[in-house]
Formats: sequence, C-alpha cells, structure tokens
Amino acid sequence: MTIDNQTKEIRPQLSMVMVVHDQGNLLEQNLPQFLTQPCQTTYEVIVVDDTSTDDTPDILKRLKNEHSNLYTTFMPVSVTNPSRLRLAMTVGIKAAKGERIVLTDIQRPPTSPEWIDGLMEDHYAEVVMVYSNRKHPEIVRHQVWQQLEDAIPLLRKAERRAGRGHRGKWQKRRRGIYDAVAVKRDRIFDAVRCYDQIIRRRRLAGLRLHVIWKALTH
Repeated sequence: MTIDNQTKEIRPQLSMVMVVHDQGNLLEQNLPQFLTQPCQTTYEVIVVDDTSTDDTPDILKRLKNEHSNLYTTFMPVSVTNPSRLRLAMTVGIKAAKGERIVLTDIQRPPTSPEWIDGLMEDHYAEVVMVYSNRKHPEIVRHQVWQQLEDAIPLLRKAERRAGRGHRGKWQKRRRGIYDAVAVKRDRIFDAVRCYDQIIRRRRLAGLRLHVIWKALTH
C-alpha cells in the first residue's frame, strides 16, 4: 500500500481498466461485482466509455456516485487512430494509480475475493492471468509469468483483432479463456501493443502451437 506524498491519499495496489461501448445492460449487471469484492487488495476500477449511444453514460454517473473506487472517462467521437481500442486503453491506463494494471472486460467480472488477491500474490512477476471455473465460478486459478515476453504469444493470440474489432461480437468469442490479465506498471504499454492486432492465418497457427506448448511446460 503506497501513500502519495502530495495528496496524502492511499494509492490502490491494483487499477482495473476496461473499455465499454453500448454495454449499459452489462454495466448495470456486472460493474457492481467489480466494485464490491471484499478482498485484501486495495483497488480501483477505471471505465473508458468509447462513444456509447445507449444509457451507458447515465449508468456510469450513477454508479460513480455510489462507489468511491470507480473512475470514469471517455473517448471523443472525433478522435481517429488505427486502433481505438488501444487508444482507449491508454487513456484509462494514464488515469490509473495502481502498482499493477489489470486489463479486463465488463463481460468477465471477478467471481471471488481470491480472483483479485491472487493478482498481487507474486510481486516480482511482470504478468499474472486469472481464470475462473465455468461450472464453479468461485473457483479461480492464476497463471504467473515472470517476464512479459513469455506471455506475449498468448496475449497476441487472445487479444487479436477479429470481426469488427473490439465492437464486434466475434472478437469477444475469440479472446481466449482467461478472465483478465494484470501487468506491472512499467510494462503495461508493451502489453497493450499486443491488443487489436491483425494476425494472418499462418502466424495465428504458429501462435496457437506456441501457446499449447507453453501451457504444457509452464
């Protein structure tokens, strides 16, 4: 737990960053689970609204008034970038105060206090991924990578661009099976570069084999 000398505020150990677009129903249903876990880790949740046209802004405003650990920001419509997803994630990361940044998705909320606490268990690891059991969501496990470079093939495969990018349904189905990934602050921008990439079929096949091999030997 770190204290900021200028603000005298306790800084969170974890900062969860997510990007949403027209996902008001999911925010209503799942965001409280992100905000109210009774864990040992101090954390904040940062939601970046990428030009939603539904009731997302109203829901975020209400929840922000109810939860002190929620921070919200948005991406203007006029912003152009080869990857709006990476840019939106960068906006959220720059607002983060935690020692470790968690890149997560509103569709995959924490299922137990251990979901969050396990992300901080190994303070030396550069990357920690969390998985929940489909039939028993309260059962979670964590995969630890001491160096980001070892986790990059899995990140690139799981977070590649597909369909219509991060706004398309197919991209969500092809992301991979982990719920979230926590990265040390000093390596987070290297991790973000793995997101929303266009990966050709031959390269994708190679990544799949690499990920399978790592899963068997890690």
